[in-house]
Amino acid sequence: MRRVLGILAIAVVIIGWFALSPGQKKSTPVTLTFHAEMGGEPLVYDQFVYDNPGGAGQFRVRDFRFYLSNLSFGQGDQTFAEPNSYHLLRFDNADKTHSITLPEVPLASIDTVRFLIGVDPAANTSIEVRGDLDPNSQMAWNWEVGYKFVVFEGALQVGQEVSPLVYHVGFSENAREVAFSLPADVLTEANGQIHLTVDPAKLFDGSARIDMQTLPSVKFNRTDAEILANNYAAMITPAF
Repeated sequence: MRRVLGILAIAVVIIGWFALSPGQKKSTPVTLTFHAEMGGEPLVYDQFVYDNPGGAGQFRVRDFRFYLSNLSFGQGDQTFAEPNSYHLLRFDNADKTHSITLPEVPLASIDTVRFLIGVDPAANTSIEVRGDLDPNSQMAWNWEVGYKFVVFEGALQVGQEVSPLVYHVGFSENAREVAFSLPADVLTEANGQIHLTVDPAKLFDGSARIDMQTLPSVKFNRTDAEILANNYAAMITPAF
């Protein structure tokens, strides 16, 4: 009997050691907070305060939103991909921010973050509802199956003339991957918080500079959509 109790005691110690041993996989809560900024200040809606990057006039923002999907975190050669990872980000709130919280990321720490701006081709050609994807939403195209990856609407003022701006980008090939590395211990120091800056101006001033007066609308033209997609690939940057 003593021998049996001794064996059980050793087993309990071993199990406890593995449970508490440093380096063992654990769950980490992670929150990504996206801050919409232009010119280093929070995004301003409905005011002509931003210069046309490629020409004359000032523009105002009425609506700005985009899909973020395929969110994943890495630690060395280990990766955790969020299931049904489809988020619609919008910033028409007091703080001009949008947060995504994952209560349990099963990695002891995180050194890389990856996601798509847009929707992956499989989900973009499906009518299945998942995450924030809804084929009956305002972000769905009404002329084919699929979603508007990025929506930017507003107006351009040149002198006394005001004209509408409408940019809807969402062909499957317009999805762009964003990936970055985290500084050592950033999650520990920030209590699981990762802050990122979203700059809508990059839509029009990136690898190509766009004159809004010359190109006031993009919807169905694949060449113009690709130009905007190449630009918005750089609109999200880490804020640390």
